[in-house]
Amino acid sequence: MRLLVTGAAGFIGTNFVRDALGRDDVERLVALDLLTYAGNYANLADLEGDPRFHFVRLDVAAREPVATLVRAERVDVVVHFAAESHVDRSIADERPFLHTNVEGTLALLAAVRELPGFRCFLHVSTDEVYGSVAEGRAREDWPTRPSSPYAASKAAADGFVQAAAATYGVPAAITRCSNNYGPWQFPEKLIPLFVTNALDGLPLPLYGDGMNVRDWIHVDDHVAALWHVLSLAEASGRVYNVSAENEVPNRVVTDRILGALARPATLVRYVADRPGHDRRYALDAGRLRATGWRPRRSFADGLAETIAWYEEHRDWWSAVKSGAYRDYYERMYGSRLRTSRDAPSGAER
Repeated sequence: MRLLVTGAAGFIGTNFVRDALGRDDVERLVALDLLTYAGNYANLADLEGDPRFHFVRLDVAAREPVATLVRAERVDVVVHFAAESHVDRSIADERPFLHTNVEGTLALLAAVRELPGFRCFLHVSTDEVYGSVAEGRAREDWPTRPSSPYAASKAAADGFVQAAAATYGVPAAITRCSNNYGPWQFPEKLIPLFVTNALDGLPLPLYGDGMNVRDWIHVDDHVAALWHVLSLAEASGRVYNVSAENEVPNRVVTDRILGALARPATLVRYVADRPGHDRRYALDAGRLRATGWRPRRSFADGLAETIAWYEEHRDWWSAVKSGAYRDYYERMYGSRLRTSRDAPSGAER
């Protein structure tokens, strides 16, 4: 297998690359990342000693350079993580999401369209394309109803992958995963943000009433699911939902983090909700489970391991949360925190 992994220095990409280089069937791994705010080369620097590993700093939407790279490296599998992924950032400015998530996907599809011996284009998408799920669990045949510019850009990218499979015969599959957590996650997402803030005794800005529900899966289980999809013969644009069915309200996640770190509930600050904030995500992963995949980590164990990782890797996240991150944090949460309210008395710990 000669892999091109896009978004390789991001959270899920980093975990996938590290897992891939432990596999005997990976002959070559080209890691592509532009190293914008969420792409951290420090995540991969220790892999440079592996002769199979080659890092390339490149914009995934740069059509000619991407096509040249794919041909030169004789890539036969693409695993496409590269994406702008933070909802708040998409609300502030949707243009980077159109560029990376849509134009980037189109550039990759064009690069592999007539590539000799090409085996699979695995497009890593999100449960957010379904929008808020009031009841039941979203299945792959549900219509997409994106609520944010981020989700809309991913839904558009999904459509272009399916169109490439139908029109040009590109062997492709799409995974739509629920919320990931685990090591190396950029601290703009709820779990790493709240863990690192709690470690520093800083406020935990909880949107709305804190009862928005997310469907959590450990990144290792997600990575295993991606390898499982790659092993399946079906690659004609088929969609697979990936979920561990761990539905937990954000307030409960927050309380578990505080309890694990022995921090007071007074750190929680209820802040103004984000526009278009989906109330509940829940995925039906029956299609993938029917092929033999199962998640292995419980949310309790996975969260405990994740909290311990951030406690042990302060140097990593302290560097990430410096400089431009502080400016972003002030833009996203500064005014919200100044008008926030305390957690209700007697809140769960």
